[in-house]
Amino acid sequence: MKTLTALVLCALVAVCLSTGDSDQSVSVPDSQSVEDVFVKRDLASTFVKRLKRNAGAAPAATRNANGNTLSLQQLESLREVCEVNLACEHMAETAGIVAAYTAYYGPIPY
Repeated sequence: MKTLTALVLCALVAVCLSTGDSDQSVSVPDSQSVEDVFVKRDLASTFVKRLKRNAGAAPAATRNANGNTLSLQQLESLREVCEVNLACEHMAETAGIVAAYTAYYGPIPY
Protein backbone atom coordinates (compact mmCIF):
# COMPACT_ATOMS: atom_id res chain seq x y z
CA MET A 1 0.00 0.00 0.00
CA LYS A 2 2.89 2.34 0.78
CA THR A 3 4.37 1.62 -2.66
CA LEU A 4 1.11 2.52 -4.39
CA THR A 5 0.85 5.77 -2.43
CA ALA A 6 4.44 6.72 -3.28
CA LEU A 7 3.85 5.91 -6.94
CA VAL A 8 0.68 8.03 -7.10
CA LEU A 9 2.47 10.88 -5.34
CA CYS A 10 5.38 10.73 -7.82
CA ALA A 11 2.96 10.69 -10.75
CA LEU A 12 1.10 13.71 -9.30
CA VAL A 13 4.37 15.63 -8.91
CA ALA A 14 5.39 14.78 -12.47
CA VAL A 15 2.04 15.98 -13.85
CA CYS A 16 2.21 19.20 -11.85
CA LEU A 17 5.72 19.95 -13.05
CA SER A 18 4.92 19.25 -16.69
CA THR A 19 1.77 21.42 -16.74
CA GLY A 20 3.35 24.46 -15.08
CA ASP A 21 3.24 28.00 -16.44
CA SER A 22 4.68 28.48 -19.89
CA ASP A 23 6.92 31.25 -18.52
CA GLN A 24 8.71 28.79 -16.27
CA SER A 25 8.91 25.89 -18.71
CA VAL A 26 12.13 25.10 -20.47
CA SER A 27 12.01 25.83 -24.17
CA VAL A 28 14.39 25.67 -27.08
CA PRO A 29 16.02 29.03 -27.71
CA ASP A 30 14.74 30.89 -30.74
CA SER A 31 18.15 31.10 -32.36
CA GLN A 32 16.82 29.73 -35.65
CA SER A 33 13.87 31.18 -37.42
CA VAL A 34 11.70 29.62 -40.11
CA GLU A 35 13.62 31.53 -42.77
CA ASP A 36 16.85 29.74 -41.81
CA VAL A 37 15.32 26.34 -42.57
CA PHE A 38 14.67 27.03 -46.25
CA VAL A 39 17.33 27.81 -48.83
CA LYS A 40 16.85 30.14 -51.74
CA ARG A 41 16.64 28.49 -55.14
CA ASP A 42 19.77 30.08 -56.61
CA LEU A 43 21.81 29.12 -53.55
CA ALA A 44 20.44 25.58 -53.59
CA SER A 45 21.43 25.15 -57.23
CA THR A 46 25.07 25.62 -56.28
CA PHE A 47 24.81 22.62 -53.93
CA VAL A 48 22.91 20.33 -56.25
CA LYS A 49 24.27 19.95 -59.75
CA ARG A 50 22.48 17.93 -62.42
CA LEU A 51 24.28 15.15 -64.16
CA LYS A 52 24.58 16.26 -67.75
CA ARG A 53 25.01 13.56 -70.31
CA ASN A 54 26.38 13.89 -73.77
CA ALA A 55 23.26 14.37 -75.90
CA GLY A 56 24.83 12.84 -79.00
CA ALA A 57 25.92 9.54 -77.49
CA ALA A 58 23.56 6.93 -76.13
CA PRO A 59 24.61 4.89 -73.09
CA ALA A 60 26.06 1.48 -73.83
CA ALA A 61 23.08 -0.19 -72.15
CA THR A 62 20.76 1.00 -74.96
CA ARG A 63 22.85 -0.31 -77.83
CA ASN A 64 22.38 -3.75 -79.40
CA ALA A 65 25.16 -6.15 -80.47
CA ASN A 66 25.59 -4.36 -83.81
CA GLY A 67 26.20 -1.05 -82.06
CA ASN A 68 22.87 0.43 -83.19
CA THR A 69 21.00 2.61 -80.74
CA LEU A 70 17.62 1.19 -79.70
CA SER A 71 14.54 3.41 -79.64
CA LEU A 72 12.24 3.64 -76.64
CA GLN A 73 9.64 1.51 -78.43
CA GLN A 74 12.20 -1.20 -79.11
CA LEU A 75 13.36 -1.16 -75.49
CA GLU A 76 9.74 -1.40 -74.33
CA SER A 77 9.12 -4.41 -76.55
CA LEU A 78 12.22 -6.09 -75.07
CA ARG A 79 10.86 -5.38 -71.57
CA GLU A 80 7.50 -6.92 -72.48
CA VAL A 81 9.16 -10.10 -73.73
CA CYS A 82 11.39 -10.26 -70.66
CA GLU A 83 8.48 -9.76 -68.22
CA VAL A 84 7.22 -13.29 -68.93
CA ASN A 85 10.37 -14.88 -67.50
CA LEU A 86 10.87 -13.92 -63.83
CA ALA A 87 14.62 -14.56 -63.94
CA CYS A 88 14.94 -12.36 -67.02
CA GLU A 89 12.87 -9.64 -65.38
CA HIS A 90 15.07 -9.73 -62.27
CA MET A 91 18.22 -9.53 -64.39
CA ALA A 92 16.72 -6.63 -66.33
CA GLU A 93 16.23 -4.74 -63.07
CA THR A 94 19.81 -5.34 -61.98
CA ALA A 95 21.92 -5.54 -65.14
CA GLY A 96 19.75 -3.79 -67.74
CA ILE A 97 17.22 -4.89 -70.30
CA VAL A 98 19.68 -5.41 -73.16
CA ALA A 99 21.94 -7.69 -71.12
CA ALA A 100 18.96 -9.64 -69.76
CA TYR A 101 17.31 -10.11 -73.15
CA THR A 102 20.53 -11.28 -74.83
CA ALA A 103 21.27 -13.65 -71.93
CA TYR A 104 17.85 -15.34 -72.05
CA TYR A 105 16.67 -14.94 -75.65
CA GLY A 106 19.82 -14.45 -77.71
CA PRO A 107 20.73 -11.51 -79.95
CA ILE A 108 18.28 -8.65 -80.33
CA PRO A 109 16.38 -9.06 -83.62
CA TYR A 110 16.54 -5.39 -84.63
